[in-house]
Amino acid sequence: MTTFSETNVTHPAPHRTHTVLNQSVPRTDVNEFTLDTVLSEGVRRHDADWATAELTDIGELVGSATFQHDAELANTIIPELKTFDRWGNRIDEVEYHPSYHRIISAAVAHGAHTSAWADPKPGANVARAAAFMLFAQIEPGHSCPISMTNAVIPSLELQPNVAAIWKPRALSRSYTPELDAPGKASAIFGMSMTEKQGGSDVRANTTVAKPAGRGGPGADYLLTGHKWFCSAPMSDAFLVLAQSEGEGGEGLSCFLLPRILPDGTRNIFRIQRLKNKLGNKSNASSEIELDGTVGVMVGEPGRGVRTIIEMVARTRLDCVLGSASGMRQSVAEAVWHARHRSAFGKVLADQPAMTSVLADLALESEAATVTALRLARAHDEDASEQERSFRRLATAVAKYWICKRGPHHAYEALECLGGNGYTEDFPLARRYREQPVMAVWEGSGNVIALDVLRAMTREPDSVAAFDAEVNLARGANTVLDAHLDRVRRQLGELAGLDPADAQRRARTVVESMALALQASLLTRFSPGAVADAFVDARLGPDRSHEYGTLAPAADLQAILSRA
Repeated sequence: MTTFSETNVTHPAPHRTHTVLNQSVPRTDVNEFTLDTVLSEGVRRHDADWATAELTDIGELVGSATFQHDAELANTIIPELKTFDRWGNRIDEVEYHPSYHRIISAAVAHGAHTSAWADPKPGANVARAAAFMLFAQIEPGHSCPISMTNAVIPSLELQPNVAAIWKPRALSRSYTPELDAPGKASAIFGMSMTEKQGGSDVRANTTVAKPAGRGGPGADYLLTGHKWFCSAPMSDAFLVLAQSEGEGGEGLSCFLLPRILPDGTRNIFRIQRLKNKLGNKSNASSEIELDGTVGVMVGEPGRGVRTIIEMVARTRLDCVLGSASGMRQSVAEAVWHARHRSAFGKVLADQPAMTSVLADLALESEAATVTALRLARAHDEDASEQERSFRRLATAVAKYWICKRGPHHAYEALECLGGNGYTEDFPLARRYREQPVMAVWEGSGNVIALDVLRAMTREPDSVAAFDAEVNLARGANTVLDAHLDRVRRQLGELAGLDPADAQRRARTVVESMALALQASLLTRFSPGAVADAFVDARLGPDRSHEYGTLAPAADLQAILSRA
């Protein structure tokens, strides 16, 4: 009996069912910074040109196939809760895939967390924003603890004895994932405010803080209660809110809660479960229970919201940055695919219908990026009082609008890839699930719209500063001028309404303000083809609800050349 293994037998030739043709090549080993015309222009425009070399290095890193593979691994081999060790000791740890630690370590090493605090100067927050956006473009989950570590600094500085210990650790460029590593000199921060019964209404919190001694600012307290959302529970320390008791002062107060106590023992920090989230899979979010957990009061008793709002304001800016970076990823992937695939005898990107969609997506992305970097510059240390007033209102307005635009933008980009886009093998499915989180975190739509109303009432200078900023573009476009008039009229009408009517109008006015800001900035900073197309598409009489409906006169190729 003969077999195929015998040398004198002729083997049958294999038959191929097909050859893979007309698929786009992998978008890997590209420099995400040097390819991003809008981002690199903004860095130069806003006094951060000195950071170009490092941002170029970051762009090469995050555009590499290795980094992209780590991003995929971190979101498919997701964090796992380890409540006990093998011997039955309660450890309350979350185990991440090593890819996650490689990503966050690189972000920390490049200062995407606190570089602007470590070396404050003109453009410092712009450089930090660009670094943050480049990392978040490829892997957004890790940017949650990166953002919170950046945002915690102004709250820490309200309590000098606490800042003296923790600020140097937050500014460190090293990353050590183990909580109790010997000699650990760095720290990643988290924040936990919401509880089951209150959600955004943090004044309904029931967690109690009892003083371990006399109490008061900078003193130790013992906290007992629960937190409904605690992201990045393996952070080294957290800012939390609790109802303080005792002679040190009563009311909702802010506390710094370390995972490891000064004597090296573990603080009581019981992770009840990890949240099963729609997206943001690489970043563990949890429910936690506190039971006599040690915390140090930060700021004045009863003024916890005022203390932690410093942190919230910065994380809201990072929600804008994160949404803008997601839009950039969506546009980059959609355009790449369309330029490497043909249909009906033409490259997809040259098909007029597709060209219009891609250009419209690029317009949205450019508007978000230009706005994000302008806001970042307003957060620098040299900001004038007018700049501070502007950023108070404009950050909330941008957070509301840009974060809401993110999910539909991601969907439309995903559709450009057809069936491939709907599969988890391509990054836009993950991006589509990721984008809603920026709109939900740090204040959902209604919370942000109401915050805009609050700012208008309590800080009228912020309205004047916002008006001054957007009207810098007056006279360049009659459609924009008409919209600027409309915004002024809406703001005036809003000021005369009773609270209930003002709340009902809030979303309408905030949307108008956001579009005024974006159109003004594009008119001032972007090429005419971009600005004119955006104004016509978003403010003109023939504006539409969907992407890909740009005016016939729009210079689509000029817009796409920047994508």
